Amino acid sequence: MTISARTTREDGPQRSTARAAAADRSLRSAGDLIAAGLVAPAHRAALDRVAERYAIAVTPDVARLIDPADPHDPIAAQFVPDSRELDRQDVERDDPIGDLAYSPVEGIVHRYPDRVLLKIVHVCPVYCRFCFRREMVGPKGLGTLSAEALDRALAYIAARPEIFEVILTGGDPLMLSARRARALTRSLAAIDHVKVIRWHSRVPMVDPARITVAFAQALRAAGKAVYVAVHANHPREFSPAAEAALGRLADAGIVLVSQSVLLKGVNDDAETMAALMRAFVANRVKPYYLHQADLAPGTAHFRTSIAEGQALMRQLRGRLSGLAQPTYVLDIPGGEGKVPVGPDYSGPGEVTDYRGGRHRYPPEAIEEP
Repeated sequence: MTISARTTREDGPQRSTARAAAADRSLRSAGDLIAAGLVAPAHRAALDRVAERYAIAVTPDVARLIDPADPHDPIAAQFVPDSRELDRQDVERDDPIGDLAYSPVEGIVHRYPDRVLLKIVHVCPVYCRFCFRREMVGPKGLGTLSAEALDRALAYIAARPEIFEVILTGGDPLMLSARRARALTRSLAAIDHVKVIRWHSRVPMVDPARITVAFAQALRAAGKAVYVAVHANHPREFSPAAEAALGRLADAGIVLVSQSVLLKGVNDDAETMAALMRAFVANRVKPYYLHQADLAPGTAHFRTSIAEGQALMRQLRGRLSGLAQPTYVLDIPGGEGKVPVGPDYSGPGEVTDYRGGRHRYPPEAIEEP
């Protein structure tokens, strides 16, 4: 039987005091979540079993966004553990997108000819319950890449002039200190053929105070294009503090793009997804990818079908300008790369508009009078 991680309740004085005490630190266990009023005490045993397998972390900023009275709260669904995570389907994989098959040296994933992933850290400020690297990240993982391993990874990049772009990921690479982020940026900037440095992160949304003006400046590199891909899945994630952090990055000259995951019960309706994309654009973040949820263990309750995602994208086409349209993509299991799986608007001799109307193309010739 599925046990919901949340329940409707009234806060008494003791629970309110416990929530206040937990407000200034990250929540990392079922006990912490109970003390903060985000989980019913009756569910502790079930969630302790989840915690034995998968990391838990909810920052104070995220905890403040959760409505504990809503059993379907979209923020809680992303970060509060659920007993369904222990239900593994046969199609699910520990390494669903095949990182390990394309890792020539520790810390590097070289799947595409002109770009590599550099997995610099294996910890995050929060742990998404649908994470495709959930078997590899967390306090029990590898921590930060050692100095020796980083040297080998940088040497690998430097020895391959075809590498145009380095994508910093993990874990969450913005968990580095400003000093270490600056040092890494300078090391990559010293490699002449690397022209683009891209950081993938949830930090601006879930721990925005980390993104100080000094931190934003630490990511800059003279003569290089620097991007930050910001991960958010629901418009409520755009708190005033998160919007301010995005502003500090944009004001520092960092180009911002978005990443989101299509999640059942979180953002799988046109109204929510449209609001999310508008929130990105309003904060100078260009919508980039909308990911089909990967086949990570224990995540079936989050996954929609591709057909459902395509129907959603058709609805967005009529609601949003092109500036706010993400590309709907699937990471092919096993490591064969991303492919767009958005709806097809053209067929033999015709095109389909966003309302579903079909039109001949090229149109029939018009006879002049």
